[in-house]
Amino acid sequence: MRAEQRDFLVEIGTEELPPKALLELSQAFLSGLRAGLLQAGLNHGAMHAFATPRRLAIWVKRLAARQPEQNLKRRGPAVSAAFDAAGAPTRAALAFAQSCGTSVEMLQKLAEPKGTFLFFIGTKSGVDAVTLLPAIVQSALDGLPIPKRMRWGGGSAEFVRPVHWLVMLYGKDVVPATLLDTVSGNLTHGHRFHAPQPLRVATPGSYARLLNTRGYVVADFAERREKVRLLAATQAGELGGRALFDAQLLDEVTALVEWPVPVAGRFDARFLELPREVLISTLQDHQRYFPVEDAHGILMPWFITMSNIESREPEKVRAGNERVVRPRLADAAFFWAQDRKQPLAARSAALDSITFQAKLGSLGDKTRRVRTLAGEIAADMHVDRTSAERAAELCKCDLLTAMVGEFPELQGIMGRYYALLDEEPQEVADAIREHYLPRGAGDALPISNAGMAVALADKLDTLAGIFAIGQKPSGTRDPFGLRRAAIGVLRMLIERRLDLDLRGLIERAVALQPVTAVRTADEVYDYILERLRAYYLEGGGRAAATSAISTEMFDAVLATQPRSPLDFDARLQALAAFLQLPEAASLTAANKRIANILRKADGAPRAPVDEAVLKAPAEVRLFDAMRALASAVSSTAAQREYTASLGHLAQLRSAVDTFFDEVMVMDPDEKLRANRLALLEELRGLFAGVADLSRLPG
Repeated sequence: MRAEQRDFLVEIGTEELPPKALLELSQAFLSGLRAGLLQAGLNHGAMHAFATPRRLAIWVKRLAARQPEQNLKRRGPAVSAAFDAAGAPTRAALAFAQSCGTSVEMLQKLAEPKGTFLFFIGTKSGVDAVTLLPAIVQSALDGLPIPKRMRWGGGSAEFVRPVHWLVMLYGKDVVPATLLDTVSGNLTHGHRFHAPQPLRVATPGSYARLLNTRGYVVADFAERREKVRLLAATQAGELGGRALFDAQLLDEVTALVEWPVPVAGRFDARFLELPREVLISTLQDHQRYFPVEDAHGILMPWFITMSNIESREPEKVRAGNERVVRPRLADAAFFWAQDRKQPLAARSAALDSITFQAKLGSLGDKTRRVRTLAGEIAADMHVDRTSAERAAELCKCDLLTAMVGEFPELQGIMGRYYALLDEEPQEVADAIREHYLPRGAGDALPISNAGMAVALADKLDTLAGIFAIGQKPSGTRDPFGLRRAAIGVLRMLIERRLDLDLRGLIERAVALQPVTAVRTADEVYDYILERLRAYYLEGGGRAAATSAISTEMFDAVLATQPRSPLDFDARLQALAAFLQLPEAASLTAANKRIANILRKADGAPRAPVDEAVLKAPAEVRLFDAMRALASAVSSTAAQREYTASLGHLAQLRSAVDTFFDEVMVMDPDEKLRANRLALLEELRGLFAGVADLSRLPG
């Protein structure tokens, strides 16, 4: 007989939810409800989340009507403590039986390794879903990522915004509940203006369709997002251009409207003389408008916005948006004109009056440290040192411009524009912009040599300084963006193929700081290497593109302490390729065995292998094979051709296997034993030129 199943719907109706958090709240609500149903043992089908500015909802398909029957087996007190000398049950036995809802006579005595105990063995009927659902939903709501919860009215409930209605349906039936001081029902609400009257939800499956057809609400976030994109694209096409879509802005606009209606607005063409980024920042970041460009990628004096209402007077809506954006663009034009009255370099002296960090000095102090380090990095890269040092001198100057003061997201970008107007070299101007890169995960890396040198210097200076004053990141707190800086350093060194000594760079950055602390360089180096671990294990790096990287593989390379991340990457790639060979498992096991033997043996330095002492044919064969390959292994490792190096070593498999089959390393003869240990140490040294295979599983 098939268990009863019905669809379930829960909807929390609220005041307008924060747009930047809406999608995260919806996904967390879905995850929390799924986890609650799993914990309760309630089987179900697909789950679908809905999110609009005024609601969070979840539709669960084919939710079981009740939990399955549970088989119970509870252990009680030991028999020796459950009965007295006369065989009468003790208080412990009676209390255990009562807690199980039965009598002592119905309990069973079962023997276990630690003795014989009383057991209750039985079944427990499953609880109805309708009974469990209110608590499951409440738990999911309690787990939402809400930094600050608010109260409303005279109640005690707390949520991200005041709650006005609650829908909870199991099939056609209302699930009785009071959550967030709101009684559940089957009445939802559509668009605030187009459909203000309550709408009765007949079944969970009809919810989205009801809102769409009668409520002027597109409840599905992804569907509404695509509608916003298509409407904006179509409107821009009618203007002879194409809309520019930023994924984050598209999400935010989607979170602001329930019934998107496109509105095209125009601004004065004279503002097109402003830098492209200024216009885009004004329209996109500050007004939440979609800019429009022509077929050649040149911005047009148009923008597309999304209204949340079908106005009877759309021209007034358009005029209102144009009226709002006009002063913003006028301000930007004023800032542009004011900033151009003096060269960028003229602001350099004023950096000394702005604090970077109380213990680390001013922005001027930081600039001088970055200039010194950038010049040294450029020399290590064998590129023009002058451009890197000049870019470092100017890289923070645009922080003092009026434009960046109003639009901080344009730091670096405006510096490049102003440097070009001052007739600074192209590479210097590009480096000013690029030294902030990468700004986040997946962001572009610097392209110019000077840009890479200054970007590395700036990030390493921040890492060294903040660690020196003891403010390294803890938990989720990272006010100086050190995680991002560390990943940025690694990406530049590895993905731009810069063969630089990272440990040496860190030591130079630490030495330039106005404060010193014991082990600062060690701490920064270890911190960056932990970010390198995440870079690989989360799918970064060239090695990860060819084979899955495990934490053991990372540790095997880490044990060799490469000073260059590029060298680390080469070793990891080679190790990933080696582990695909048929010889890999045997040689990995042999290296683990060698490490164990050497660890247990006397740790004193050993003399080189004495060929005259070699006695067993198997050890002679291994010795000869090692010597035959030693030159090729050493040569390829020195050239960082680690794949070839491990390929040569794979040829030792047969000799190594035979050695361990036929030779007793810990021979009673002290001279033989010492020589064989020396042979194993030399063998391990050959592999250690690439990675410590003993750290791999096997």
